[in-house]
Amino acid sequence: MMTVTLNGYIDVPLDRLAAVETALVDHIRLTRAEPGCLTFDVTPHPSVPGRFEVFETFVDQAAFDNHQTRTAQSPWAEVTKGIARNYTITR
Repeated sequence: MMTVTLNGYIDVPLDRLAAVETALVDHIRLTRAEPGCLTFDVTPHPSVPGRFEVFETFVDQAAFDNHQTRTAQSPWAEVTKGIARNYTITR
């Protein structure tokens, strides 16, 4: 079994912050309930306004791919559309 880990951050424009924070609650809940999700943490950066640090681990590539597919079709995708991510994925 080869786990897949995503680590990085998303910088949310301050004028979109409230909407993203609201959507994030369900996004975290739904992701943590996905089969194969081992870790899913999205936490505000302590000193950069609007930045959220992201750390997620899935049991394998298939679980990670399923997460990406679900996310792309979710309200989270709509709320965060156009917001750049800075992620590193390791296998």
